[in-house]
Amino acid sequence: MLPSFVRPTPMTDRLYEYVLSVGVREPAAFDALREETAKLAEAEWQIAPEQGPFLAMLVQLMGAKRCLEIGTFTGYSAMWVASALPADGKLVCCELSAVYAGVAQKHLTAAGLMGKVDLRVAPAADSLAQLLADGQAGTFDYAFIDADKGRYNLYYERSLELVRPGGLIVLDNTLWDGKPADPAVTDPDTVAIRALNEKIHADDRVSLSFLPFADGLTLARKR
Repeated sequence: MLPSFVRPTPMTDRLYEYVLSVGVREPAAFDALREETAKLAEAEWQIAPEQGPFLAMLVQLMGAKRCLEIGTFTGYSAMWVASALPADGKLVCCELSAVYAGVAQKHLTAAGLMGKVDLRVAPAADSLAQLLADGQAGTFDYAFIDADKGRYNLYYERSLELVRPGGLIVLDNTLWDGKPADPAVTDPDTVAIRALNEKIHADDRVSLSFLPFADGLTLARKR
């Protein structure tokens, strides 16, 4: 039986445009990146515009200085997070594609943010293993996971090692177009996300908030 509570307001196209018009203060350099990304066949991989300032706000509220991003794509989420970091802050970005990383680097440089970013072009699993080998366990304040869904569990576990107690792990696409809620959908990506959602729900290593926001955003604060 469904709980008795007021459901979220349905997000119509008109209402979504209104949200963007009053809720997102997007610098011109950020808009330029979105414009270029929109031309790519994989444009839907980019986070929604309203997610950017939300991630930046989280970083600001935490007073974060060391941040990690697993799956940078063309850099939109990285721009928002880097913009929220202090002058001595650093965002380590893990991106597999040199092409996408090149787009990210171009726009981060244009926005004057590249000095805060350590962009690593390699399989994310390798970059995370190297961070751990370099003794950086427990040194990050924040980690954002938005990469290949089949390895989300690996990225979650590595992020738990890398963030400090009280640090925050944010996972994108945890609603995955609603497919995890349908047991009849059994493609590998959906199965992986469904299993991780259930795992995090039962994981006493973290405090949990699951937001039905954009394509689903899970916040897991390391205890």
